[in-house]
Amino acid sequence: MGGAIQRSELIEEDVIMRAAYVLAICAMATIGGAAKAQEVDWKKVDEVLGRSAAVSGDVHRYGFPRSDLTVTLDGVTIRPALALGGWTAFKPAHGGAMVMGDLVLLDTEINPVMAKLIENGIEITAVHNHVLRANPATFYMHVSGHGDPLKLATAIRTGLAASKTPLTASPPPASQPTIDLDTAQLDQIIGAKGQANGGVYGFGVPRRDPVSENGIQLVPPGPMGMATGINFQPTGGGKAAITGDFVLTGNEVNPVIQALRSNGIEVTAVHSHMLDEQPRLFFMHFWANDDAVKLAKGLRAALDKTASGKS
Repeated sequence: MGGAIQRSELIEEDVIMRAAYVLAICAMATIGGAAKAQEVDWKKVDEVLGRSAAVSGDVHRYGFPRSDLTVTLDGVTIRPALALGGWTAFKPAHGGAMVMGDLVLLDTEINPVMAKLIENGIEITAVHNHVLRANPATFYMHVSGHGDPLKLATAIRTGLAASKTPLTASPPPASQPTIDLDTAQLDQIIGAKGQANGGVYGFGVPRRDPVSENGIQLVPPGPMGMATGINFQPTGGGKAAITGDFVLTGNEVNPVIQALRSNGIEVTAVHSHMLDEQPRLFFMHFWANDDAVKLAKGLRAALDKTASGKS
């Protein structure tokens, strides 16, 4: 009996030691991955893309606004920050980086840009509209890639060079255009703090549940396109044109459609942006031009149908 107990104790000790060894190896791999991530030379990535990044946590996001285009919709001249703000975001991952993005293109630019991106190892994950009736019509190409960040940045730049997207960043304006809206009231209704950007007042409302892509948690969610985006562009007399996209699980899609439509907000697109995200997500775009406070209440009613809340 004593020998059996001793053998059992030895086996248990061996199991514990093996588990500890496995944990140590995993920890070393994690530390090694983090060290490699810290070695990314972001200044070189900035140089390749011709602009500085907006940094949030470990995410470096680069904006590619279509400031070269004059796009009108229902008599409103759309500012780039409202619906023409292409972007790519890089996040350290697997010893290199992952990149995700949304490129704003004319219909004649879609195939040339796609060809260059594919040729250089970037995946296309979606191509679609965001709004309706815009003149000229604009489309949005979502992209994804993994690997060396400099190679990814070069591939993005090479792809964009097949369009007329400005590849040299414009200097920041001396002053921001006035937001002629009661932004404090909008903040209160939406339940988040908005930010002024190029004459547009925008919100990013994250979901409560974590989102991952290819096994990588997308944190912070906003710079990676995983927060519900809501933009207000003043159109005079307390009115605003609004657009953006709700980030939704499948069971939230139709309740949000009903909430938006019942509040006079047009649903202009429902589609995916990625291929391997967890949970599976859908993105709903919208448009209206009406009293800003009224529209904010309608948007809040729609947000209440989702797993996101007031901050």
